[in-house]
Amino acid sequence: MMGRKWVFAVLLLAWLSGGFAAEKRLSPVRLRQTALQYERGIAGRTDYGKAYRLYCLAAALGDRQAMYRLGWLYFNGRGVERHKGVALGWFRRAAKRGDRYALRMVHRFSGVRPKRDPRCPITRDPRRMDRRAVLAWARLLGRAFHVDPRLVLAVIKTESNFDPSALSPRMAYGLMQLMPGTARRFGVDRLSPVENMIGGVLYLRWLLRHFHGDVRLALAAYNAGEQAVHRYRGIPPYRETRRYVKRILADYRRRRHPVPKPLAF
Repeated sequence: MMGRKWVFAVLLLAWLSGGFAAEKRLSPVRLRQTALQYERGIAGRTDYGKAYRLYCLAAALGDRQAMYRLGWLYFNGRGVERHKGVALGWFRRAAKRGDRYALRMVHRFSGVRPKRDPRCPITRDPRRMDRRAVLAWARLLGRAFHVDPRLVLAVIKTESNFDPSALSPRMAYGLMQLMPGTARRFGVDRLSPVENMIGGVLYLRWLLRHFHGDVRLALAAYNAGEQAVHRYRGIPPYRETRRYVKRILADYRRRRHPVPKPLAF
């Protein structure tokens, strides 16, 4: 158990420094541009894994060129197993949004049956966001945002029990139970199951940076708000919040998390 003076020192430092982590609103254009640098080795060495994750995030936020680039990765087997069906699935998504190059590929390979990408299962329909898709996104977002996927899944289990259309009496919605203000804060559509996860992981990431990797304080703030944690100089004396932290730690079993690195996009 941490001493109260140590907890207060951490909170005071976080408060005075503004948490040193500003809210991160993702730009699909910036994500795609950074991914292209990794794909082509412009930013140093080629890293298809990072390129794929950033293209996937940009595509989830509606960027048609990112969808085309994902198709191109699968079509050429760059960092992923070559698969024309998955490639065509991405080309068709991009073509529907007006990408002319993707439309050419759709016409050229009209005999190929399109297939959904299981590693980047984009959907705006909660009915299609099954547990396998949630696991895929937890892994992808965890690696992209430097947040342990196991912590993400533990939060989702406690918040919504993996129900992408869960709605609380306080109007928190979705897998990560985002409030309208939190969704606006991180620039996501909380009604979209994928964007709900993106917003939730961004907020969890922000809290882990704000509280210097203290999982207990980050979870308490996720439940009750960071202001309440500052006000009480630790976990607020709310029964719901204390139960919440205890339930998640029973699954995650770690009180410290590496402070997430600054994002390059």
